[in-house]
Amino acid sequence: MIRRTLVVLALGAFVTTLDNTIVAAGAPSIGRALALDVDALPWIALGYMLPFAGLLPAAGALVDRWGRRPALTGALLAFGAGAAVGGVAGSAWLLVAARALQGVAAAFLVPGLLSLLRTNLDARGRTLGAAVWTACLAAALALGPALGGVLSEYCGWAWIFFVNLPFVVALLVLLPGTVPPGRTAGTRAPPAPAMVLVTASLVLLTTALAEPRFRLPLLAAGTVLGVAFLVRERRARERLVPAALTGNRVFLGSLGLQLLWGLGISGVFFFTPLLHQEFLGLGPAGAGLPLAGVAVAVVAATPLVPSAVARHGPFRTVAAGLAAVGAGLLALAAVNHVPALWPRVPGLVLIGAGSTFTVPMTSHALDVVAPRYSGTASGLLTAARELSSALGVALIGAMLTSVRAVRLAAGAPAGAALAVGYTAGLLAAAGLTFAGALLAVRVPGTRPAETSSPRDKRAVP
Repeated sequence: MIRRTLVVLALGAFVTTLDNTIVAAGAPSIGRALALDVDALPWIALGYMLPFAGLLPAAGALVDRWGRRPALTGALLAFGAGAAVGGVAGSAWLLVAARALQGVAAAFLVPGLLSLLRTNLDARGRTLGAAVWTACLAAALALGPALGGVLSEYCGWAWIFFVNLPFVVALLVLLPGTVPPGRTAGTRAPPAPAMVLVTASLVLLTTALAEPRFRLPLLAAGTVLGVAFLVRERRARERLVPAALTGNRVFLGSLGLQLLWGLGISGVFFFTPLLHQEFLGLGPAGAGLPLAGVAVAVVAATPLVPSAVARHGPFRTVAAGLAAVGAGLLALAAVNHVPALWPRVPGLVLIGAGSTFTVPMTSHALDVVAPRYSGTASGLLTAARELSSALGVALIGAMLTSVRAVRLAAGAPAGAALAVGYTAGLLAAAGLTFAGALLAVRVPGTRPAETSSPRDKRAVP
């Protein structure tokens, strides 16, 4: 059961995260095929990220209510359908719609799979499972652009989407022996008004960053709905987010760390292959390949995480990892003016190694919640990461295009103008990541009584 659970976690983490970044190196090819300009390219990624991030808080609660196996089965079928439609799409709107279907499905997949850390594994197994999950997540972030570039250059961009299908089939085969058929005991139907308010608010706020023409009204509408959600949660008897989670400072601290980590690296990862193509003159495959160094660093550093947590504690380990990520971003910014590839590799490797040591953000946060809230907690943790991914792409994209436009107006070559905008994005991302490192050392420690095994009296048999 333990090995099977780890395999399911690895496949699920990899494929759902892969769809965040696999379009990065292939986006220029898709743009040429569908006649899209640079400003429209982020929507290929945001079409997936927005529904993924926006639905996660509600989806996690629904997974607890419906049961993991039926929720995961339906989500996998929808994810595969979206991948198939995306591969045959002949227009921008159909491609974005297919990506949105995949995003909706992923919103149910991730909390359902991640909650297995709490229900299928004991405390020691959760640390290993979280390490596997985060390693596969970081590897997918790093390998996605390289894989997308290779597929786009040698097989055609449609295979960027078709490559998801083998993962879907494998997970469907493994589910029956890994996920129990029943639903978690003691769960209630999540309140529909709260689900609508939080989903609409998150989607509108994130869209505002990516759509400058309607930024102010989108921000206003998203803020109003967000405040309405908070007011309702404070007053309602039936809450979407249980008080056991909102009153847990360790869990809330982990949410904040997920947001800052995702803001720091997601936008940079999305635009790095574009920079490599436009500034360094590489093809799609070569443009994404350097990010493979991030994946190598993740794999190399993963065995070191448990001993670091045992010696320094979870959040000091996370702080060190975030500081390393910030240092890697600064290292990239320092050499970004150089029109060569290899000076960038040390910074990328440092980003990958540092990201590996952020594993306790997930494992420790799930340690301090009861099993009956594992789906909701997993959904909120992943929502923080995915929301930050969408915000990161939108924020770094807005900075990059704004600075690029100023440099173009001043007569700079197109590639050099893009590089200056990318540097501005790197500096902003580094600042956010260092802020996460400072937050990590201020998250309170956990009392032993707050952790438990899935075999305790609260666990689901």
